[in-house]
Amino acid sequence: MPNRRRFPLLILLAAGLTVLLVAPASAARPGPSGPRTVSFGGITWLVKDFSRKIGPGPNYFGATTSNVWTDSAGLHLKITKSGAKWYCAEVIGQTSLAYGTYAWTITGHPALDPNVTLGLFTWNDDAAYAHRELDFEEARWGNAADPTNTQYVVQPYDATGHLVRETLPTTQTLVHSFRWAPGRVDFETRTTAGALVRAWSYIGSDVPVPGGENPRMNLWLFRGSAPANGQPVEIVVNAFSWTPLP
Repeated sequence: MPNRRRFPLLILLAAGLTVLLVAPASAARPGPSGPRTVSFGGITWLVKDFSRKIGPGPNYFGATTSNVWTDSAGLHLKITKSGAKWYCAEVIGQTSLAYGTYAWTITGHPALDPNVTLGLFTWNDDAAYAHRELDFEEARWGNAADPTNTQYVVQPYDATGHLVRETLPTTQTLVHSFRWAPGRVDFETRTTAGALVRAWSYIGSDVPVPGGENPRMNLWLFRGSAPANGQPVEIVVNAFSWTPLP
């Protein structure tokens, strides 16, 4: 299992400050002298763009509107083929949010190809605290026979008790979240009505402390292998929100 390298409407609620994501109608276009960005969930996201293979994967990453765009449904991430190359998709939040609850809503949760990984996570290029990486990942790591399809992770994934595999339904709208607090991370997957589907908590002195990490989302190919069915893959993230600790 790899180590991942990797509306705006704001509503303030009395019970706690909540940033509610609403997708904008259109994505930002690339400027003449800079990388492309999109606005989603009240923050700006840099669209990853590499024409040489890099992690995770390794893979090529495309920054065109064929790979990443927004519309009324939300933020679209798509793996596409151009010539002989498959291009994956990743966006990097340009705001460091630190402790709090990170939540992503995904409608019609697709059953992903066994070579495809969906990542919803935090990351810092600084290697301290395992890059401050906390993950929700939908993935079967190339194993089509794996009955599980999802994992919650506090990196490093290969440390004892840092990862749990789960089986989630693939046909309903789900909200994946983790609450990051001093010494613990609480993962949950719920329906939009609030019914709990799965939950897992990690408590330990090695839970990272905040330090410049960013929220990220990506859709990529395990070991750079093409989708098993040879078809493009698309995920729509309907919403992203962050709620600070009380």
